[in-house]
Amino acid sequence: ERITQTVEITKHVVDIEEKGVKLRLTIVDTPGFGDAVNNTECWKPVADYIDQQFEQYFRDESGLNRKNIQDNRVHCCIYFISPFGHGLRPLDVEFMRALHQRVNIVPVLAKADTLTPAEVERMKSKIREEIDQYGIRIYQFPECDSDEDEEFKLQDQALK
Repeated sequence: ERITQTVEITKHVVDIEEKGVKLRLTIVDTPGFGDAVNNTECWKPVADYIDQQFEQYFRDESGLNRKNIQDNRVHCCIYFISPFGHGLRPLDVEFMRALHQRVNIVPVLAKADTLTPAEVERMKSKIREEIDQYGIRIYQFPECDSDEDEEFKLQDQALK
């Protein structure tokens, strides 16, 4: 009997406090994503989850009791790209094209420490080209303020 791999969605909530600012961070993990032999539309449960969270927030905002609304919307998707290939897989392209209208996507080269610095640069360059080629919109760091010090500006540029 064939075992079917499904995409799970698991939530982990972490409360963070730094310099008196309290933040509740929810990490949504998707174990099983891309593990099946046939990955056709395996991104659909993730897209549905994102849409459900936005709809729930909208319903809560439209209701009468808006004092204790929990914001469970997905604000950012950190998408890990396999370093063992020659750029983006068709699954990567399909996923990012399906979700880039819904959520900020931050592509990350997974296990980059297994590659040499030259390989990392080549891979990043190839991935950037493919992201542009397929018209995928990814998160762009905002411009830093003109009154920032030079060290911060250099750090900001390096991140970009």
